[in-house]
Amino acid sequence: MAIYIDAAGTLHHDQAHNFALTCPHCEVLTHLTPVSVPQYSQLVTFKPSHVGIVYRCDACNSPLFLKFPVKIYAGTRVELSGSFQEMERPREKFDVTHLPDDIDRLCREALECFSAGCYNAFASMCRRVTQAAFTDLGEHGKLRMFDQMNDSREMAELDQETFNILRKVLFGNDSAGSRSSMPAMDATTAGVLLEVLKDLLYQSYVRRGRLQQAMMMRRRYVGDDATAKVTVLGKQA
Repeated sequence: MAIYIDAAGTLHHDQAHNFALTCPHCEVLTHLTPVSVPQYSQLVTFKPSHVGIVYRCDACNSPLFLKFPVKIYAGTRVELSGSFQEMERPREKFDVTHLPDDIDRLCREALECFSAGCYNAFASMCRRVTQAAFTDLGEHGKLRMFDQMNDSREMAELDQETFNILRKVLFGNDSAGSRSSMPAMDATTAGVLLEVLKDLLYQSYVRRGRLQQAMMMRRRYVGDDATAKVTVLGKQA
């Protein structure tokens, strides 16, 4: 993907017509239109290592700021890398309806860390979430969650290295002798960690809560039907 700014200050992008992102404001996957590009003269004078470009979301017209690493300062243009950084990211969502209040609060904060790109802070919050879940579910609940994580590993075909990192984060502890064991996180591993955490909480709380809610509604329907039948029979008698 070739991206560069020419001497006239015009942005050239060979995939411009297909350039789309999920807007953090309207949360729609939409095309982006550049509206503010740095001046070429300013770039060649100061030669920054990164260049910021403001785009417009074609769905809601909100501004989006992207930061591109500079590949090279050529004679008549500044070439940019296609590996840009989103300065604002869409908020991650998760159904926390059936989570206990303390786990709900920690989970929301973990999602905030992930959305902000603070991946090491996100990993620390994930550990706090699972520790709170272990306290709530008890030792048998912790063992069940570990079994569920193994199931997730098989279904998602996680490699051994990634699985070991996730295991250390989610099932480690914060004692003085083990804090150094918290592995450093990058964006890719943090994304996998997020999906595994969602799956563990879904299996342990959300799925159970929805099933209990559905069974309660079924019992209510059965009770209402029985009451209606008794009423009808009483009138007929």
